[in-house]
This record gives sequence, C-alpha cells and structure tokens, in this order.
Amino acid sequence: MDFSLNAEQRAWQLKAREFAREEIRPIALTRDALEGGYATWDWDIIRKGSKLGFRTLAVPKDWGGPGTDFVTQGLVMAELAKGDSAVSKAFSQNWKWSHLIAEFCTTDQKERFLKPFLADDTYVIGSASTEPNAGSDNRYPPTDAPKSGWRLKAERDGDEWILNGEKTFIANGSVGKLFFVSTRTDPNVPIREGTTVFLVPAGTPGFRVGKIFNKSGWRFYQNAELVFDNARVPHANIVGEVHGGVKVRSGAAGEFGDFELAANALGVCDAACESAMECARTRRRGGALLIDHQLVQLKLNEMHALTQALRSYVMRTAWEMDNRLQGVNAVLVMNYSTTVIQRVTHLNLDVHTTAGAGTMNALADKLVRDGIIWTHLAGDTSQRLKAMRRFPK
Repeated sequence: MDFSLNAEQRAWQLKAREFAREEIRPIALTRDALEGGYATWDWDIIRKGSKLGFRTLAVPKDWGGPGTDFVTQGLVMAELAKGDSAVSKAFSQNWKWSHLIAEFCTTDQKERFLKPFLADDTYVIGSASTEPNAGSDNRYPPTDAPKSGWRLKAERDGDEWILNGEKTFIANGSVGKLFFVSTRTDPNVPIREGTTVFLVPAGTPGFRVGKIFNKSGWRFYQNAELVFDNARVPHANIVGEVHGGVKVRSGAAGEFGDFELAANALGVCDAACESAMECARTRRRGGALLIDHQLVQLKLNEMHALTQALRSYVMRTAWEMDNRLQGVNAVLVMNYSTTVIQRVTHLNLDVHTTAGAGTMNALADKLVRDGIIWTHLAGDTSQRLKAMRRFPK
C-alpha cells in the first residue's frame, strides 16, 4: 500500500503548514488568553485562510471548489491544527457540510446556498444537532427508548415549516450564516424514522443565537445556543426527504466527522512533540540538558511513537475513504485519537514541568486543555464502539 503524496497533496500540505506557522501560531496563545465567548473569534484569520482555499476545500470542482480528496483534507487539518486546533476546526467544520451539500442537496439548494458560500470569505456553516436534553442519543439512540433524541419540533404549515425548540453547544453557532438543523417531524416514532434536516440561514425570523459558551479548550472555536421561536422555514429547504434526517446525517458527512477529529488530533500531537523536543534540547536540570535525562527520553519516545502510529491510522483511514472502502476504521480512528492526544499532551506538560520545577508553560497548558475536548466530541468512546454493529464482518 503506497501512501506517498502526489504533487497536489504535497502542495496543499505545504500551504497549510506555512499558513499555520506564519498566521495562526502567532495569534493562538493571545486569543486563547481572552475572556472567552465571541471575543476569542478573529475574522481576519478566517478571511486570510479562506482566500487560500481552506474554508472551501471540500467543495466539488463541478461547483467551483478545489474538490480535494480525503488524504488532502487530512493533511491540511493536521497542519492547521499544529498551529491551533480550534482554528483548524473552524475551517474544517465547513468541509463536513460541503460534503453533505454535494451528496444530498438539490440543484436549487446548491444555487441558493453553495454559490454564496463560495463567494463570501466570512460565510461559515454549522450543524444544529445537540440539545439540552439530547446528546449522544442522537447518534446512537437506545433501542429501549424510542422517543429519545432530538426534540426540536417542526410542524408543517402549507409551504412552510414552523420550528420551535433549542439547540446547544452548536459549532460556529455565533458566527454561522447557514445551519443544518435536525428536527423532530414525527414525535411518535423513533428518531431514525421521524426526523428531518432543514437548511436554516442566519436572519430567519424567529431564529436567534442564545448563549455563547466560554470553554476550557478550543477557545477560538465558537459554540453557542440556537433558539427557534416559531421560526418559519420553506419546505424547499428540506435536505433529502421528510423523516429522512438520520439518513442524511449518516452519509459522507457522518463518517467525515470522526476522521476530521482524528486528523485534527494528529496536528495537536505534532505540536506537543515539537514543544517537548524544544524544551528538552534547551532546558537544563541537575546540570544536564533535559534530553540527556533517561526519564525525559522515555517520555519523548512514547510521545513520538504514539503520534506516528496515529498518523499512520489517519492516513490509512483517509485512503480507505477515498477508495470507498469505508468501514470500521472511519469510526475507530476517532477513539484511538482520543487516547493518543490526551496521553501525548500530558507527557508534553510533564516535560515542561520537569524543566520549570512546576512552573506553567502557556503552550503546553493550552494543548492539554484542547486535548481534553476529545473526551466528549461527537459522542463518547463507548457510543462509537456500538457503531461496529453497522459494519460487515
């Protein structure tokens, strides 16, 4: 199996690496230190990255986008995340829904939403799924609770649907211009039979942003409440079919989500390894460089071994997705990345603690806080293990 990069893949990787080094990393710690909420967001970095193609990377070539493959997307996510994991996610969140638009949206919907997305450097997209009382049971609803999952109600009124309810912790929630909103169109049947996805633009009457969350990690990335109070959405904005919402979310966008987070984790691990090596080569303890201490050598060895193993898993998964061999790796790579990112970032913090006799290093601390986010991203580890039932033996 040959995983060497072609010229286009290498070009995108180098472009992302330069952007992370020259534009993202210089602002990362400053924005991480801000109070939180909307203040951490920086439209300037989004505009700069958008002009280089990082916001629209997954849009098909037929519609004017780069149309890159999954290997390229994995490479770019990892390089951007090495600069700042949350900034990388702010860009790649758009790719997930670009995949969904390409797979499920009508030509009319692409004209109305994909063209403006391509034309506007500040057009970012979000998905409204999680609710105050409905989280991971959206993805893997318990069989003994048929009414679990989304509760945001959508009722038809002629050529429109009226939406009422709340979503919470929504990605790009305070900055998005378009949201894929998952609703309950039949509350009397299980979630896999009675949900519908709507395209809801910002500014829709009855739809507003609520609380913007202040988080311990991924502070740049915007997560917010979305409130729907008799919000009217045209029937023409349904994605797929009425009551077909789960099918829509289980397409390309569904498997991309786990792969996306694993590729992002790889970039964080790369940053942690680089940080630990720099510290070990420049700081002294007991009259010797840290890198000459056996305990530090063992930590560095473990960090690099885990990171390289994750890199292999991410790239293999990307290759499988490009070759339509999607299987259990597309899900389990996320579980492995959760274990690796938290171990590697903690080892980096240990190295810095050894160097500074307990004093804090801002970057090492930030990487740990970002890594903790993986504990509850897109459901938990146990929930994802249940996904193995979907795949053939």
